[in-house]
Amino acid sequence: MDDPASDFLYEQLATELGHAIDRGSLRPGERLPSVRRLAEDRAVSVATVLQAYLRLENAGMIEVRPKSGHFVRRRTESTAEPRAPRKASQPARVSVSDGVLRLSQALRDPSVVPLGSAYLDADILPIVALNRLLAQIAREASTAGARYDVPPGLPTLRHQLARRAVSWGVALHEDELVTTVGATEAITLSLRAVARAGDTIAVESPCYFGLLQAVESLGMRAVEIPGSPRTGMDLDALDEALRTGPIRAIVLSANVSNPLGAVMPDDAKERLVRTAERHDLPIIEDDVYGDLVFDGTRPRPLRAFAKGGNVLTVGSVSKTLAPGYRVGWVAPGRWQEQVERLKFSQSLACATLPQMAVAEFLASGGYDRHLRRLRSYLAGQVERFREATVGHFPEGTRVSCPRGGFVLWVEMPTGVDALELQERAQARGIAVAPGPIFSARSRFGNFIRVSCGLPWGPRPDGALRVVGQIAREQLERRRPAPRPSTARISA
Repeated sequence: MDDPASDFLYEQLATELGHAIDRGSLRPGERLPSVRRLAEDRAVSVATVLQAYLRLENAGMIEVRPKSGHFVRRRTESTAEPRAPRKASQPARVSVSDGVLRLSQALRDPSVVPLGSAYLDADILPIVALNRLLAQIAREASTAGARYDVPPGLPTLRHQLARRAVSWGVALHEDELVTTVGATEAITLSLRAVARAGDTIAVESPCYFGLLQAVESLGMRAVEIPGSPRTGMDLDALDEALRTGPIRAIVLSANVSNPLGAVMPDDAKERLVRTAERHDLPIIEDDVYGDLVFDGTRPRPLRAFAKGGNVLTVGSVSKTLAPGYRVGWVAPGRWQEQVERLKFSQSLACATLPQMAVAEFLASGGYDRHLRRLRSYLAGQVERFREATVGHFPEGTRVSCPRGGFVLWVEMPTGVDALELQERAQARGIAVAPGPIFSARSRFGNFIRVSCGLPWGPRPDGALRVVGQIAREQLERRRPAPRPSTARISA
């Protein structure tokens, strides 16, 4: 028979926790105490805590993340998300380097608030432990670095990456991987292997500007395929583009796209891969954010759905572990030989010691423990930045609700000029990434990307307030003056 006192206790506990969430004492993305710890702290049974958590979960206030615990659910419904762009079926020459250079120059100044750069603060990364590991390896393997780790790269690192791929639903042998100087080199090598100058590449819109820079540097053209903030590339629009003109390759991030934060559903991934196979098209998948989905799951990459070798999967530890180590990789599929040759001619080899340190960190289990903490932390970070953006920016601003990663895509009302906003914000010591650098056609003139990698506090909050004020001033300046009254004044 049920104990009425127990029912009262779990209801009371659920009510108290619900009030704490409503007041902001427990913020979206934050982890709740473990079931056993809360039971001990409140002197109640584990069953009582489980019932209270289930009540909050059914009310949509908290969520369970596999192997991580219970977390306050992110409130994503309060603000509209950015709208997908119109279709642009004609290819265009890419010209984003000047805008990207202005952003990179601003970020060199350590006094600038880096709202425009997708990197994580050093305190969030296990960089101290990794550096200690690197120093230990340098002492014990005293001759490491005396030889080039020519392509395909360090065997121990490739072995660890192949082991991790199993959990993604991908069977890879270590010899099917090539290590690179970060994901940027991996993308460039992949493009060079599958296409030539003048060829047209299908890209997401909006698209990570580093990918557009690679297309631009190789003399290729880009056709923009609209992206949904929730599900990624519009596959109907891709089909239309394929009927319109020749496309040599498709490049996208199916898992946590940059800057939208979208995750393509599995059925759409399978449809995309089948489409590419029918047209004999290579797909270059940038999967650098795949480990950073907030709910703790690891979405399968496109390669998991491929029957042949037409998917080239790119990854790195730059967004999760150590950007300065420049450790990346690519699984090139049927372009393995071409990528190895291009790697050798382009940069010969990757630095040995950073590869060894990353391989050891992966083997120790430290990476998985770090990821569990990082996902939870980033979910809270993104929610805080999102709330502040909604609060500080002009009415009518739309902000993305990413499923992972740590960037927001912000659509401001028509009348805001993102390039002018970038210039004025930089004069105030704030770096933002303007929307036009995320488009081959310089679209998204009233958009910016906001990075949530800086630990939340007065500094980023104040910077967002300033950027929002600049946007409001632009709108006020462009607002038409009131028309003079035509009413007659009686004598």
